[in-house]
Amino acid sequence: MSPTLAGILFIASLLLALALCCKPLGDYMYRVYTGTKHNAAERVIYRLIGVQPDGEQRWGVYARSVLAFSMISILFLYGLQRLQEHLFLSLGMKAVEPALAWNTAVSFVTNTNWQAYSGESTMGHVVQTAGLAVQNFVSAAVGMAVAIALVRGFARKKTDTLGNFWVDLVRGTIRILLPIAFVAALVLVAGGVIQTFADHSTWTTLTGGQQTFTPGAVASQEAIKDLGTNGGGIFNVNSAHPFENPTTWTNWLEIFLLLVIAFSLPRTFGRMVGDNRQGYAIVSVMAIIAIISIGVTQWAELSAGGTVPQAIGAAVEGRDMRFGTSNSATFASATTLTSTGSVNSFHDSYTALGGGMLIFNMLLGEVAPGGVGAGLYGILILAVITVFVAGLMVGRTPEYLGKKIGAREIKLASLYFLVTPMLVLVGTAVAMATETGRAAMLNSGPHGLSEILYAYTSASNNNGSAFAGVSVNTTFHNTTLGLCMAFGRFLPIVLALALAGSLAQQAPVPASAGTLPTHRPQFVGLVVGVTIILVALTFLPALALGPLAEGLS
Repeated sequence: MSPTLAGILFIASLLLALALCCKPLGDYMYRVYTGTKHNAAERVIYRLIGVQPDGEQRWGVYARSVLAFSMISILFLYGLQRLQEHLFLSLGMKAVEPALAWNTAVSFVTNTNWQAYSGESTMGHVVQTAGLAVQNFVSAAVGMAVAIALVRGFARKKTDTLGNFWVDLVRGTIRILLPIAFVAALVLVAGGVIQTFADHSTWTTLTGGQQTFTPGAVASQEAIKDLGTNGGGIFNVNSAHPFENPTTWTNWLEIFLLLVIAFSLPRTFGRMVGDNRQGYAIVSVMAIIAIISIGVTQWAELSAGGTVPQAIGAAVEGRDMRFGTSNSATFASATTLTSTGSVNSFHDSYTALGGGMLIFNMLLGEVAPGGVGAGLYGILILAVITVFVAGLMVGRTPEYLGKKIGAREIKLASLYFLVTPMLVLVGTAVAMATETGRAAMLNSGPHGLSEILYAYTSASNNNGSAFAGVSVNTTFHNTTLGLCMAFGRFLPIVLALALAGSLAQQAPVPASAGTLPTHRPQFVGLVVGVTIILVALTFLPALALGPLAEGLS
């Protein structure tokens, strides 16, 4: 079998598996978030945190709950790192220095999981498990909760409540993320991923003195990471490490896990708004953008320019030969289209156009399918912008799912869209304009700019992957990237919840002859076009100076 055919079958099998899982998983998540009964474990948690689970919250209270939970989580995780040398099972690790501790705390709480450090030589077991692994679950559950709150805004009428954040958080963690991660961990262990808490000396003995890793619970962390919730882990190379991703089929499983929840949430959306066709339209937008991305990245890497790549048929530098160029490109597209941040190849070694496509994936706002929860509320806001543009074309007040998109709604949607460009472009400009920022670059010229652009794009979009050809473990980059991660997470969340609150208060508008059908292929194509055009117009100058200039040189 040729490598090209093998790559096509690999992608086709992924698409088939995702299509088969979309309906049952989406229906299950619908039942989780709309059910009225609380199980025993949940009731215990509610009593411990002093929450009345049957009470509902207005959008402002919901947003304050999200922010309070996240801020406390940042402080707790920062404290764990700063006190690490005094903790049980610290493995002799020293306290993490302040700028790196800040960066890491914000990174994991915002579901970015950017790593400016080497996990096995920086963090002990307590920080890895009680700190980082916990955030791998709850930060993803926060994103899912916000998405469900926005969907309730579309589904409800004449109300000022959006549900209860604490109930949504607990249910998303206990009923969705934990069970899937548990099963995935067992499958990964069967596939050869290690599961151990061995310390330095034990691990050195087991590997004949060749390694000094501190693996921790690698299979469990890998399962969590692959749910689209985490790019951080024991090994900073993540899914490129044979202990975390030993075979081709574990590589397939990990890509599947990156995508499955995010691709299933549109089905949940369709069920909650009472029209499954709306969910199918949204997931179609996600799938079209994802297929385009994977196709462009595959083409760029398999038909790479240059004497050596052309002689051997593809670009292979920085690729693991267990997976090959094609499957590595598929993983790279999947991880940059979601907020996972895990990698199984060296993105800095991709061709100029291939690497540029990975940057573009993140600049889209990671909506195809995007982060767990974040992808859904991101694409729904792009759908709101799309119906507004369509309304301008025909000269009538736009409507989406029976809700009018007026001045307040479009202002909130526009501000949501503008947050990321502001952070990416300002962050990149500051880094390139200062000697301290430029000192981290390991390359000059367009490729060096691409490295910095990638870093601030990844941070601002809460992705977590990196070109890696840049030394970001400095006070300057730890601080500025941390700020981008924080603002890139919480400003859009507040704006999305404000939009949800505004929509929930409206009375439904009956459909008329002038109402734009939002379940048909025309609307799907319109959302795809608006998404790509808006991002292209916003970021074209930066892309032209970086990956496009390198590709044309």
